[in-house]
Amino acid sequence: QVQLVESGGDVVQVGGSLRLSCAASGRTASSNAMGWFRQAPGKEREFVAVISRTGGSTYYADPVKGRFTISRDNAKNTVYLQMNSLKPEDTAVYYCAAVNSWTVVVGENEYDYWGQGTQVTVSS
Repeated sequence: QVQLVESGGDVVQVGGSLRLSCAASGRTASSNAMGWFRQAPGKEREFVAVISRTGGSTYYADPVKGRFTISRDNAKNTVYLQMNSLKPEDTAVYYCAAVNSWTVVVGENEYDYWGQGTQVTVSS
């Protein structure tokens, strides 16, 4: 089992920055690729970014490329999502997820473990 706890969500103005954290615990926490997803009000949950278990590979959804950066510190069992140049359309609940995989995984249904989410609100 892997437990995931997100933090760092907040209200921020357009153009601002936030860094989300996802603390993982459990015997196999460092053996997982880690992803971030988000769900805006009235919309389905969507993929944001993913990082491989070693951190050597990353992949981003087109709407966040060049603005968001995913990283991980396996010594701390923590994954980060640095979000810059935030836009109102980035407003959503952001979820951290884990999947037992060597490679990056984009499909939501492939992830095994999910956190409870953290709210990000970008105000104009």
